[in-house]
Amino acid sequence: MSELKVENSKVPAEEIKNPALLAAIEKMQADGSKANIDAMITECVKARFILPAQVRQIPNAHTENGKTVMGSSTQVQFRLLENTQTKQKFFGVFTDTDELNRWNGVAGAHKVVTDFDSLAGMVMDPKSNTEGFVINAFGKSVTFPKPMVISIKQQYDYMRRKKNIIENGTQVRVGEPKEYPIDLMATLINHLSTEPQVNAAFLRMIEKDGKVGYFIVVDFIGDMNQTFEGIADAAKPYIDDEEALTIMPYTMEFAKNAVKGIEPFYRKTEE
Repeated sequence: MSELKVENSKVPAEEIKNPALLAAIEKMQADGSKANIDAMITECVKARFILPAQVRQIPNAHTENGKTVMGSSTQVQFRLLENTQTKQKFFGVFTDTDELNRWNGVAGAHKVVTDFDSLAGMVMDPKSNTEGFVINAFGKSVTFPKPMVISIKQQYDYMRRKKNIIENGTQVRVGEPKEYPIDLMATLINHLSTEPQVNAAFLRMIEKDGKVGYFIVVDFIGDMNQTFEGIADAAKPYIDDEEALTIMPYTMEFAKNAVKGIEPFYRKTEE
């Protein structure tokens, strides 16, 4: 079992159905075209799932006004699926109670209702020791390995951001800086060395709708807003305005193409 925090929904598990996701999975498994895979992922991101768990009340004590007060805390442990060959562990989630009940090992389990964002956060949490999640493991199943979960999460988080991004329809050109901004790069290296979730960062120049600025591609795991805001704050003394800085996760196809063959200006030191 894995003990982690999950954002629980107030919707009863019995009301979770996901017909659109089930249809998308069936269509993708019949024809694994990119369009069908993308449609299935879109439905997955919108869906709510049932995640079986064991919930226990743990007695504890704390002090209030100099007096010891007895209380309790809730401990939630999630049942994990294990690949018998690789021994890798996955969260098992289900589209409805019928699919959940196919798992003989969850009789009497607490039914936690969750979504893709919460699942992605749990998969990325180093304490989870899991390699992703599986939808309907005992039916028409779909496995989302950890790298895929990270990529999907970052791409959707990026599209939800309001600043330091490339918006759809923007005319863009990316290239090499005429002169590398040494002071900016030194400041960013110092900052990124304090951010353990960042693996590497690349610097390019970008022209968006005729305006030239810096383009930073970041290979990271974790909270995008926190990571990007930290970079933007560190870079602020070296840029004219917010529009002169564009940040993108490395998992985006555009970002990968923009830095193809380019060495990162920062790479995390292996401990």
